[in-house]
Order: sequence, then C-alpha cells, then structure tokens
Amino acid sequence: MTALHDVEPALQPYAYRRRELVEPDWRRFPGWRDVTERQWHDAQWQRAHCVKNPRQLRDVLGDLVDDAFYADLAEDQARHATMAMLLPPQMLNTMDPGAFREDPVRRYMLPVASDRAAWPSHPRSSRDSLHESDMWVVEGLTHRYPTKVLAELVSTCPQYCGHCTRMDLVGNSTPQVDKQRLELKPVDRQDRMIEYLRATPAVRDVVVSGGDVANVPWPRLESFLMRLLAVDTVRDVRLATKALAGLPQHWLQPTVVEGLERVARTAARRGVNLALHTHVNHVNSVTPLVAKAARTVLDVGVRDVRNQGVLLRGVNATSTDLLDLCFALQGEAGVLPYYFYLCDMIPGAEHWRLALWEAQDLQLAIMGYLPGYATPRIVCDVPYVGKRWVHQVTAYDRERGISHWTKNYRTTLDHDDPDALTRRHPYYDPLPTLPESGRRWWSDQSAGFDQRSVNNS
Repeated sequence: MTALHDVEPALQPYAYRRRELVEPDWRRFPGWRDVTERQWHDAQWQRAHCVKNPRQLRDVLGDLVDDAFYADLAEDQARHATMAMLLPPQMLNTMDPGAFREDPVRRYMLPVASDRAAWPSHPRSSRDSLHESDMWVVEGLTHRYPTKVLAELVSTCPQYCGHCTRMDLVGNSTPQVDKQRLELKPVDRQDRMIEYLRATPAVRDVVVSGGDVANVPWPRLESFLMRLLAVDTVRDVRLATKALAGLPQHWLQPTVVEGLERVARTAARRGVNLALHTHVNHVNSVTPLVAKAARTVLDVGVRDVRNQGVLLRGVNATSTDLLDLCFALQGEAGVLPYYFYLCDMIPGAEHWRLALWEAQDLQLAIMGYLPGYATPRIVCDVPYVGKRWVHQVTAYDRERGISHWTKNYRTTLDHDDPDALTRRHPYYDPLPTLPESGRRWWSDQSAGFDQRSVNNS
C-alpha cells in the first residue's frame, strides 16, 4: 500500500508549494523610473498619481504596450464601460506589461472593448441588480437581512473595478451610465443612520462600506464608528475596503493606524466584534505591502481581516487560481478567505460571469486543501433573496441557465407578503455558457433587446 507521504504532489489535482510574496519593481515602467521608495510608500502620492484615462496609462507604460491596446481601451471607455477609469499605481504595478492583454488583474481593472462578449449584457441584467437602493431605510442604509444592515458612507473608491456591483452609484458617470447620487450631506446621512439603528434593536451587524471606507476622511470615519459602537444592540461591525489591496499605503498611515487602534480598543471594551473586509481577486495582488497592511490592522486589535472576492472568468475561475490566492492570503498575509461571489448581473458583465454549475464545480474542487476555517464559501447573491451557497439552489434548468432560489426571511420590500418565504426567485447563467438550444431560446425571448445598451438595462 502506498503511504500518503509517498504520493507525488504532481499527482494531486492541486500541488501546494509555499511561495513568498513579491513586490514588483515599479521602476520597470517608463513613467515611474524616477519614483523613490518614499514616494511609492506615500498614500497621497499614490492617490495623486492614479491613472484615469488611456493617455495617462500611456504616460506610465509607454511602448511596453502596443498602440492597439490603447485604442481598445479608449473604445471601451467611450462605448461600453460602466465604471470610470481609476487605477492606483499600487494596483497597476501588479500587472505584467509583458503580457498585458492576458494579465488577470488587468482583465477586471482595465477592461477593453475586445474583452466584451458578443452579447455583453444579459437581458435580465440591471444597474442596481441587488436592489439595494430599493431597500434603503434612510439614504445609503440598506436593511436587507433581518439582523444586518449595509451603511454606504461614500460613493467613491480609491480605484474602480469594472465588475462593481454598485456601478449604479459608485464613481463618476460614464458615457453609458449616468450615476445615481447621494443627496444628503455626509453628517446628515450619518445622523439618520445612527438614529435608525438606535430605533431598530433587531439590527446587530453593520457593514460600513460605500464606495470604500478608505475614501472617508479618517476623523469623520472614526467619529461615525465611535457613535456606532455606542449603540448597545450593535454587536458586529465590518469595515469594507478594497484599498487594503489596491492602496495598502492608506492603511499604513500613522494617523489611520492610531485611529483604528482607538476604535479597536473601544470595540473590545464594549464586546463588539470589529473586522475589516477586503476584496482581492488574484494572487498577484497579494504583495508584501498588502501583507504588512493586513498584519498592521490585526496588530492594533481588529479581530479579523477577511477577503470577499468575486469569481471572474479570465481572472480566477479555476481551482488553481483560487487556491493560489487563498494560500497567499491566509498563509502569507493573515487574511482569511471568506466568500467568493458569482459576479452580479449588472450590465456589461457577461464576459466575466460564470454559470452556477461552474461555481459548484469550483466549490468542490477547492475542498480539502485549506484549513476548514479558511476554505471560502462560494455564494450566489440572488436578487430579492440574498447570499446563498451555490449548492442551495432549489431548481436549476441548465439548458436555459435559469436557477430558482427561496429564502427564509423577509426584507423591507416583502415584509407583508404572505408568500415571501415560498416564492421562487430566478437567477440567470451567462448566455455564452448555454448550449445552442438555450442561446436560441434567449434570442427568441429577447427580440428587440439592444445588446449594447446599459442605460436601460
């Protein structure tokens, strides 16, 4: 009998090897040849030198990328993009200029027109696909789950991801999308949020997000968090920030570190679980600076740093991609792999999205390698339902790519609906994953649908 230790790692479906994190040298880019270590580690320098358009990208990359790519990017920005272009140097530096088109981080941070599917938006896609704003109890405060709320303090981020689930609200408008706007002054919005929480003792868990909390001036964020911690019924507070990966320099600033330590001490004293949630989609984004920022957050007393990624075709849609990322996060950076979501059904996302059956296969493929507590759950965020593990589907028609889901609680939209807990809610696979018969069925159903329109989706 062969002992387990005699089995060659290469014979396993996934062969684990510990890999040290690497910070790529930004000086390999022509536009950053003279950037010093001090500048690179400065959060304000990073923000001031974000890439916002194809011309600025060319200033950084020069002829490392061919003219056709810049034209492809410009076409996407003009005709397809639902998110404005905003890319911190830290994030751009994790991309490989020698294989820029194929680079996994580039694929979701800098989409180009040729990436898009022939039918870029599903006929059932919508700009606020999770109907979060429909469930605002005050502006920016979504009460979707019985004991949890989402507090959107700001509608901007340090970087804009092409697949953003809040593409209807976050960032500047694009030629395709005239964004929704927060109308209240920040102080008034925060006052109303706190008033609602004081009056609603059933809420015990608050996700503080946006946008990204890294874009809230620290004194204002700290003030809100201290007021939040003073609400007796609040027991969990989660800060949502992709900046931990995209702009780790922010979370290493002394004023932020010292302020976060004050918040963490207060949370511990009051018995509140304080966590920071980030969003990393590929192992190349996990660098020593990201690990340093994550461990600093833990060192000042934040209980957990967790990752909520999104499954994206061409980025992380294989078990090797996911396991490489999870081992880097959990083993090297102290970040707990938590969730991987199916990409939401927003316009322009069809080329990124995976079918439900693909997500189910991925969940099975990653089991047994990571510690149980660090094995992420793959979830589908079903409109009007909420997060569901991908194997919790009630019914699934794979030919037409239609799955149905039920829920076990009411939202603010159906609190008086007697059938709320038995009604089946649909979710849809991306059209390119369907068999020919399924694509033909959708083509017949969707006659007259403007494949290139996102404004009216």
